[in-house]
Amino acid sequence: LVLKCFSLFYVFQLIPLVGIVSSAAVGALAFCAYSLFSKSDVIINKSGNPEPWEDVDPTKPQKLLTIHQKWKPIEELENVRKLTK
Repeated sequence: LVLKCFSLFYVFQLIPLVGIVSSAAVGALAFCAYSLFSKSDVIINKSGNPEPWEDVDPTKPQKLLTIHQKWKPIEELENVRKLTK
């Protein structure tokens, strides 16, 4: 009877631990899936587009949290980009 009470007591102690660890794992997997499908840093198919950074919209924020980001094109870089294409 005493061993049965202790084992039941330890099971109740493990419930919050299992809940926190499993929610952290689900959150990590969700962020990996989010990064895989929405970020330009992750490349799945290199043969289809070997330079995906050329297609990045500079006016759209690329970070998870962006504060006061303003983008202005640099004329010299735009001229070099036009000449190399």
